[in-house]
Amino acid sequence: MDLTGARWRKSTKSGNNGGACVEVADNLPGRVLVRDTKDRDGGTLTIAPDAWRAFVSFAKQS
Repeated sequence: MDLTGARWRKSTKSGNNGGACVEVADNLPGRVLVRDTKDRDGGTLTIAPDAWRAFVSFAKQS
């Protein structure tokens, strides 16, 4: 999968904790990518946009 166009971002809620968070790229058509900031060359999760929106909505309620 070509990820060269992915624009990665961290949550504004992420603190200065040494990289213990995730980054999200939601600018590619038909998918949302998630990766660990401590291992950016490791695995990347690919999630359907509807599933990502449902996850974020649920996380905001918690």
